[in-house]
Amino acid sequence: MTPRPSSDRQHGLFVSVDGPGGAGKTTIVRHLAQMLVASGEHVHVTAEPSTSAIGQLASELTPTVTGHALACLYAADRYHHVETEIRPRLGDGTIVISDRYVASGLVVQRFDGVDPMFLWQLNAEVEQPDLAVILEADPQVIAERLSERGPHNRFQLAPGSSHTEVTYYRQATDTLIDAGFEVLRVDCSKRPPERSAAVIRDRLTTLLAAGEVLTP
Repeated sequence: MTPRPSSDRQHGLFVSVDGPGGAGKTTIVRHLAQMLVASGEHVHVTAEPSTSAIGQLASELTPTVTGHALACLYAADRYHHVETEIRPRLGDGTIVISDRYVASGLVVQRFDGVDPMFLWQLNAEVEQPDLAVILEADPQVIAERLSERGPHNRFQLAPGSSHTEVTYYRQATDTLIDAGFEVLRVDCSKRPPERSAAVIRDRLTTLLAAGEVLTP
């Protein structure tokens, strides 16, 4: 019995990559996609906020809109993102990698004082990824990286934001595990981005092998 090639899969694989600012999400996602393409997989990389009108509005309003309103807007973008981009790609056997997803939705608006239970209830009905990757790093390493590159949003301006964000992500990870998500923690404190990507690739290879349809 031999496995069918990936192009014959009836359903793709959905991978989300989340973690605190400065953990290297975008670079790691790029390396991961390149590795998967090199192994013959069809890969689609996306991100949140999405490029849809809702996602663009969320990005534009992040500097001025806060709390529950912004959390609801990001959740709306997430549901729309799944419906219009993620599920259609999964349907043709593609591996979809999202740079930010539910875990970020459980973290970012906590800086505005939104209750984590409200955030979970807001996101509880979205598509569950086949693998939810959480990038972890020492808060001091994160702070140094943010200092070098500069903050990307208002949430990274507060003193001690790196330590707070790392704590929030740990709590969000526990929430996902309790909800039955397949979670992979990857420590990025000392690993170069390509090594972190390889760790994720190896887990995905295992998932793909387990999910292949076998033929005589």
